[in-house]
Amino acid sequence: MTPFLGLRTAIYKVADVTKAKEWYTRAFATEPYFDEPFYVGYNIGGFELGLQPGETVAPQKAESVAAYWGVEDVAAVYESLLQAGALPHEPPQNVGGDIIVATVKDPWDNVIGLIYNPHFNAAK
Repeated sequence: MTPFLGLRTAIYKVADVTKAKEWYTRAFATEPYFDEPFYVGYNIGGFELGLQPGETVAPQKAESVAAYWGVEDVAAVYESLLQAGALPHEPPQNVGGDIIVATVKDPWDNVIGLIYNPHFNAAK
């Protein structure tokens, strides 16, 4: 029995939290539930997407960890994020069985992952 309850929050550091809030509100079609200058939080399907101001943004961010947001149609959401101003990173691809993944980069160079995995159900 593990003491871990599961992933709760994915935080994206941004140079301009006001512009990022506008972009994420449009891109995820969700208003923030918490909105302060030091942190903006969204409830995305029961998990938290957080925006945190970064003092300085590195010229290139490391890509050692990516959070994948569950969606029903990876290709459609991938295209909608590109139309919202995201940059392509890894196009939709089948990674085995019925599992489809893709990634884009937001305007602040953060990787946003998308996944369709019919074999995984988040614990309630």
